[in-house]
Amino acid sequence: MANHKSSKKRVLVTAKKNAVNTARRSAVKTENKKAIRAIASGDKAAAVAAVRSAESKMMKAAGKTMPKKRASRKVSRLTRAAAKLA
Repeated sequence: MANHKSSKKRVLVTAKKNAVNTARRSAVKTENKKAIRAIASGDKAAAVAAVRSAESKMMKAAGKTMPKKRASRKVSRLTRAAAKLA
C-alpha cells in the first residue's frame, strides 16, 4: 500500500492512464475487425470507409499504445486488401 503522498498520486494516475490505454487499444481492435469484415464482404465503398476509420484510430494509437511500425504495417495491409476489391 502506498504511504507517501506522491506514491498515492502515482497509484491514481497509473489507474487512470491504464483505463485510457485499455479503451484506446480496444477501439483499435474493434475498428480493425470492422475493416476486415467490410473487406471480406466485398463491398468496396464500405471497405474503404472502414479502412479509413481504422487507419485514423491506429495512427492515433501509434506511439502510445502500439508501436508506430506495427500501426503502419496493419494500415498498409488493410489498404492493400481494400484496393484489391473491384
